[in-house]
Amino acid sequence: MAPIRVLVVDDSVVIRKLLADTLAADRALEVVGVASDGRIALAKISLLRPDLVTLDIEMPVMDGLQTLVEVRKLYPTLPIIMFSTLTERGAAATLDALSLGASDYATKPSNTGSTALALERIRIELIPKIKALCGIVPLKLLPLPRVRPALKVRVRPNPRIEIVAIGTSTGGPNALAEVLPRIPNDFPVPIVVVQHMPPIFTRLLAERLASRSAIPVEEGSANVILTAGHAWIAPGNFHMKVIRVGLDCRLNLNQGPQENSCRPAVDVLFRSVAAAYGANVLGVVMTGMGSDGVLGAQDIRDAGGYVIIQDEASSVVWGMPGLVHASGLDAAAFPLDQLAAEITRRVLQSRAPHLLVERKSYAASEPSAK
Repeated sequence: MAPIRVLVVDDSVVIRKLLADTLAADRALEVVGVASDGRIALAKISLLRPDLVTLDIEMPVMDGLQTLVEVRKLYPTLPIIMFSTLTERGAAATLDALSLGASDYATKPSNTGSTALALERIRIELIPKIKALCGIVPLKLLPLPRVRPALKVRVRPNPRIEIVAIGTSTGGPNALAEVLPRIPNDFPVPIVVVQHMPPIFTRLLAERLASRSAIPVEEGSANVILTAGHAWIAPGNFHMKVIRVGLDCRLNLNQGPQENSCRPAVDVLFRSVAAAYGANVLGVVMTGMGSDGVLGAQDIRDAGGYVIIQDEASSVVWGMPGLVHASGLDAAAFPLDQLAAEITRRVLQSRAPHLLVERKSYAASEPSAK
């Protein structure tokens, strides 16, 4: 297989060298060029035809957002990974970039004073994203987590859904922006979400989603009591769990060990909602890289709940939902633009079975038309 051809765009000589050296050390990748600003990058894209571009946000002449807009006009499907600082300004600009069509993002190493640590951060965070976006690791070659033998659970038909738990990663901010704003303001259950993102990013994401949604959307806080028609997003660098305290269910935040190299992790959240709510859970796994959510999906299924996923065609990366599907844990897959309606339908239908029975009984008693 030919190596993935990468163009590195950054105004910093140091960062360009760090990126180029780190990427070139992987035989699956080839750095075909570098550029110090957007105008140079546009010229080199047409000349070099890279498979993927890493794009700095803050640059002179033409910054990353301006460059992204122009690239998307000419190359609508070219994978672009934004390279941003772990700051409020960098986080806001990254979310802007994702809404403008960036494929994903990576954060620049902080000033650790160690080149080795900086290189390792780039290798761990950036390289897997490049490979996933370019399809170099097919789903069938990914190792499945050790899925336990299914428990024999006595499942009630159509259990009443009391909570919706969503897990997502790569492509998730835009996917959530399609789903949460379509949830009606009288939604009868709480929604809890894990989106793989660092601190600051998750707070700004929650604020942006809140500004577009009919329901309140917040970053999760410790000991918050879950209420209907409200969504909480796990804060970066914290696992978020749901725990039952008396008659209430509350959020619990902790910085326990990473799971699936993630904190927050979808598996942690899904495992907790299954323990707190039993069969009364609807899990939703959306676009994302890796296997986080597979074991948690099994916990939901073992408890008697249901899991639905985003379909492959509408996912930026069909890693997380694809592995849930490959493990046989999903009840159904839906395009992104149908997920909100499906979530709402399932929740409302599960909570009003008597209405369905009454309608069927009434229909059966009606005289047939002649």
